[in-house]
Amino acid sequence: MARATFAGGCFWGIEESFRSLHGVLETAVGYMGGQWDHPSYEQVCTGETGHAEVVDLQFDPAVISYQQLIEHFWSIHNPTSLNFQGVDKGTQYRTAIFYHSEEQCRLAEESKARFDSSGGYAAPIVTEITSSEPFWKAEEYHQKYFAKQKPGFML
Repeated sequence: MARATFAGGCFWGIEESFRSLHGVLETAVGYMGGQWDHPSYEQVCTGETGHAEVVDLQFDPAVISYQQLIEHFWSIHNPTSLNFQGVDKGTQYRTAIFYHSEEQCRLAEESKARFDSSGGYAAPIVTEITSSEPFWKAEEYHQKYFAKQKPGFML
């Protein structure tokens, strides 16, 4: 098993999208990249903790590569939006890749450069690529949020 951590707006949708990929074995949503230990959702929402809402993945690299996970990440959010995705605004909704090894860092940087120079975006990619920090798991009601909703639930 290997680990990957991504931030791309509200963690509910990002988790659901990654959860559906063959080779992703476990997902958890939570907070990373801030200054407070054990932050709560309410604290993160103030923007004062510095944390991003993230999905933390356990994946089988024999089934799905880290490169494939990065490619998926670019496709499910707008990496040119600084501190917002859709209607969600604030630094907790920033776009970020938190790497867990130098190899992950290299792959993320190369992929970002390739996508940024592709001409596929009208603005520059603002995704942070930074070393992983402590992961603080979000409250249980946030875990697999969409899977817990009634059929037909719309955000």
